[in-house]
Amino acid sequence: MGDQDLPGVLVSGFEGPYCICEDHVGDLQKHFNLITMQEFLENKIQFGPRIQAVYIWGGKPAINQELLQSLPSLKIIASSGAGLDHLDLKLIASFGVKVANTPHAVSNPTADLGMALLLAAARRVVEGYQLAISPDTENFYINFMGQEVTGATLGIIGMGSIGYKIAQRAKAFEMKILYHNRKCRKLEEEEAVGATYCERLDDLLQRSDFVMLAVSLTPQTQRLIGRRELRLMKPTAILVNIGRGLLVDQDALVEALQTGVIKAAALDVTYPEPLPRDHPLLKLKNIILTPHIGSATHQARRQMMESSVESILASLNGLPIPNEVLLK
Repeated sequence: MGDQDLPGVLVSGFEGPYCICEDHVGDLQKHFNLITMQEFLENKIQFGPRIQAVYIWGGKPAINQELLQSLPSLKIIASSGAGLDHLDLKLIASFGVKVANTPHAVSNPTADLGMALLLAAARRVVEGYQLAISPDTENFYINFMGQEVTGATLGIIGMGSIGYKIAQRAKAFEMKILYHNRKCRKLEEEEAVGATYCERLDDLLQRSDFVMLAVSLTPQTQRLIGRRELRLMKPTAILVNIGRGLLVDQDALVEALQTGVIKAAALDVTYPEPLPRDHPLLKLKNIILTPHIGSATHQARRQMMESSVESILASLNGLPIPNEVLLK
């Protein structure tokens, strides 16, 4: 609990794996009376009417009908990051509550990580590291080969803000860029990065040396990459996923990696997160896994917090909300 004269904002908590960032607490408390989920659940009658906003960090606290019914004064839900698959937008709108996210803060760091994963998988960096530090290593095998990135063809699925940032980075590697999206980018945007639009996803999959998933998770994109799509890819191809785990059929991916249908994969996202410790993906050498760290830089996370604060304050003061999410 903070200054009770300030607007009440519900947060996940100050401790544990899903807590808000410790470095941001002081800044948030300048503007809001932060109420944790534990405090709220222990005394809904006292805290429910005071809460005017929910500050979602790392997908928490979870929003459901029961929570919305318990917050009669709620005006806005500010969710960090770009993804919205954890929110039922229609349900929230039915309570007259606004939603804002922070898409611009995540674009550059997520694109950076996408290229880092692509490069690491192509050049077998993790395998090479393990070989270099292993106590059993006596010689370096001269034919420890990876894939060339410069001049290769990159297929980007999802050419939004993050996808376009990836294309900008790939251009510096002289990559040939294909992309599949709901609609074409402007001609000048395509020409700026040398990107070619593929109306059919199959064409992109068949022609690409690297396939990068940077698309939002929706009912239409769930398991977008399954057994059929993996078999369309080159046996030398590498799949990189920086979107959401459910974009890929993981059972089909395990099979493809085990049988050589594709060469390798690099995933920042899985389902669930983390994977069960006995999951077969954890036992493969031709995969790189990172713990959903696309936006995990100090700079990006601070920008996300500041953007959320701006949106909450705008909503509470009846002003236009930056980055308001509108129902389509």
